[in-house]
Amino acid sequence: MFNRINKLTRNESGQTALEAAIILIAFIVVATVFAFSMLSAGTESTERGNEAIYAGLEGVQSSLAIRGDVIAKEDGTTAGQVGEVIFTLAIVSGGDPIDMTDTSGENVMIIGYRDGEQFLNEVDWESNWIGTNDGDTMLEDGELVEITVSLASLTTPLKGNTEFTLEAKPPTGAVLNITRSTAASIEAVMDLR
Repeated sequence: MFNRINKLTRNESGQTALEAAIILIAFIVVATVFAFSMLSAGTESTERGNEAIYAGLEGVQSSLAIRGDVIAKEDGTTAGQVGEVIFTLAIVSGGDPIDMTDTSGENVMIIGYRDGEQFLNEVDWESNWIGTNDGDTMLEDGELVEITVSLASLTTPLKGNTEFTLEAKPPTGAVLNITRSTAASIEAVMDLR
């Protein structure tokens, strides 16, 4: 009988299995902690990616579009040079409203001018609503606004055979570049290409 009890106490196979189970459980717990850390980092990375996507969409949603032709009018006092450029703007479908107040200030659109000889970050302009408008100064979906840009503040007048760019810069969204060239001969009213 003593031999039987002695054989039972000497058999350590159960103890080895128990140690292996404890080690296995420890590995599972450590792997779970690492997996949770990786998922948390992935979730944070995904949230930052979503923020970047939404910021990009916000930048594009307010985009402006030209509707119709870009017209140049000769300066009434000096022949042979352009005095005004006129074009019509609308919001791209689904875009955010843009404040079209034609005075300097915060949260309004700015129009700049550049050609091969000069750059003006801001030129004078006026707005005139065409068709349906709800009475405010916000350009909204379905509305059209005619913009008349005065080129009186240019140091070098805009003359014939000159390529120039007008930049419509809304407070949010993409800048609309309007690049055109004047004809060889400046007429009273011209459709610019």
